[in-house]
Amino acid sequence: MFNHLDRGDTFPVDRVVSEADASSYDGLVLPGGVANPDRARMEPEAVRFVRSFFDLGKPVAAICHAPWMLIEADVVRDRTVTSWPSLRTDLRNAGATWVDREVVVEEGMVTSRKPDDLDAFCAAATEMFAEGGRRRRTA
Repeated sequence: MFNHLDRGDTFPVDRVVSEADASSYDGLVLPGGVANPDRARMEPEAVRFVRSFFDLGKPVAAICHAPWMLIEADVVRDRTVTSWPSLRTDLRNAGATWVDREVVVEEGMVTSRKPDDLDAFCAAATEMFAEGGRRRRTA
């Protein structure tokens, strides 16, 4: 039987998360898929790293299943977000307002649902990063 988790490309990293400091970066993009966000949210150092972007007021963009990491970092409470539909209950249970939209921009955070939404996600994330995450808008 083929294990779908064995597929995919691998790339060398410049720095492991335990050696990374959010203050050295302008923003953070959390990619989707199922396996990577699910594994990453089980790593306390990765969760701390993500949380530190919010603590520093730096912009964060997350698509598909990546909001699992935002839930684990406890940064979605009282925010409007979107995601892959199966995360709806998880996000609501974490205190977020979940909406079914291609992209949501709010308080320095961009969320999006799926690969079909990449154009809108990339445009919103690029705009937010250019503004340093200062603008608040819900699309």
